[in-house]
Amino acid sequence: MTSSEASVDRSWTVRLRNRLSRTVPAGQVLPDRQPAYVRSWIYVFGVATLAAFIYVLVSGLVLTIKGAQWWHTSGLGHFVNSTHLWSVELFFMFMVVHLWGKFFMAAWRGKRALTWITGAVCFLGSIGTAFTGYLSQSNFDSQWISTQAKDGLNSVGIGAVFNVLDTGQMLLWHVMLLPLVVGVLIVLHIILVRRHGVVPPFDAVPPEREATSGATPTADAQPAALADDLTPTAAGPR
Repeated sequence: MTSSEASVDRSWTVRLRNRLSRTVPAGQVLPDRQPAYVRSWIYVFGVATLAAFIYVLVSGLVLTIKGAQWWHTSGLGHFVNSTHLWSVELFFMFMVVHLWGKFFMAAWRGKRALTWITGAVCFLGSIGTAFTGYLSQSNFDSQWISTQAKDGLNSVGIGAVFNVLDTGQMLLWHVMLLPLVVGVLIVLHIILVRRHGVVPPFDAVPPEREATSGATPTADAQPAALADDLTPTAAGPR
């Protein structure tokens, strides 16, 4: 190995690229085809949750830049503030359907336990983010919510570090810390989905296995190919 090749191997960009290629194989990052069973509506709610989350971030960024007075006094501010709330409500609706759908599909099958865990923890983090959002409205609604919540939080001993009566602290938790945590979990969740593929239905069996053995599909059946309906990109590492 020459000195130039050794320096390339020590490059952090090369190491990062190699690490990413091992994490998500080529063709799996943005696949253009998926197995036939992905046509089912139950597979739509994951990407619907992601779309709602993106709008939550965009509308929240506008509200952050403009400030509280703008969303309380401006007609456009009222509209953006309302769509921010509506997108959060859609985000939770899609996420709950996605969560329960994958629960009943046993989405942790096929070495997907970490995928399931990151999704569940992301749901819990989203609840905290939404709660601090209600506390950051700067109106009587947020004042009532904070006064009702303080006793419960104080009773479990976290009121000293998580003071719901401190509007500034709750606002920073809402616009910085918690969205960052949720965003990182979502990115990790998507990477794991791309690495292991979407979880197949219980009855998804490769055609060749069905034709030769006539075996009853098991809960852990991982279709490697479904004729023309399953492309090579969908059969990643298991």
